Amino acid sequence: MGEILLKMEHVTKRFGDHIVLNDISLSVRRGEVIVIIGPSGCGKSTLLRCINALEEIESGEIWLRDEKIESRSKRFPALRQKIGMVFQNYELFPHLTALGNIQLAPVKVQGRNQAEVQAEALGWLSRVGLAGREKSYPRELSGGQKQRVAIVRALCMHPEILLFDEITAALDPEMVREVLDVMLDLASQGRTMLIVTHEMRFARAVADRILFLDKGKIMEDSDPETFFAHARTERARHFLDTFEFNNERLKKL
Repeated sequence: MGEILLKMEHVTKRFGDHIVLNDISLSVRRGEVIVIIGPSGCGKSTLLRCINALEEIESGEIWLRDEKIESRSKRFPALRQKIGMVFQNYELFPHLTALGNIQLAPVKVQGRNQAEVQAEALGWLSRVGLAGREKSYPRELSGGQKQRVAIVRALCMHPEILLFDEITAALDPEMVREVLDVMLDLASQGRTMLIVTHEMRFARAVADRILFLDKGKIMEDSDPETFFAHARTERARHFLDTFEFNNERLKKL
């Protein structure tokens, strides 16, 4: 693996009296794919939102290479552009076409040439199976198509690291595969990614490392084969057993 791209040091985040992230320390190397799993409410999404400074942390530090991520810093807008985030609910502007949604930030925020951005966007849309849909509005797209547009929008900002927050959670089962295929392709390109997901098979296939969170702490940090076959903690084993049980129930319905 390459250089350390992102580092969290003793990060704590609270909502009122509730500690959501409890003394989290984590290093992410360039080209690494880290999948974050754990029970609902354990702090997975909050961890991503803190990295992107969508949530302010109470203590600790977050670094992108040798620059500290602080919302009050003059460098913050430029740093934030290096951290792309794709949300569960797409966050597309309904009054803009797919191409309009993708072009907006690169042109308006980064000041890039519109023709250059358009050519890049069309190339990515073709690559993710959306050739010919650039003039479609979000209301004319399926959930899986909207999520793929959101991924292309993030990619066209040329981020150094990509954050994915349960991006298949709002999709119908038949749409999940098309989005996960795009994610697997990005991983094969050597993209640096942090992915929050409940798709265990996908996690096992795509991850270089699995982080298991519970009650705001990283309980396990290991390669996928070790985690899924020999989870160290009883809490992680119970979590995996619950998934297996639920999958078996669904097969019988």
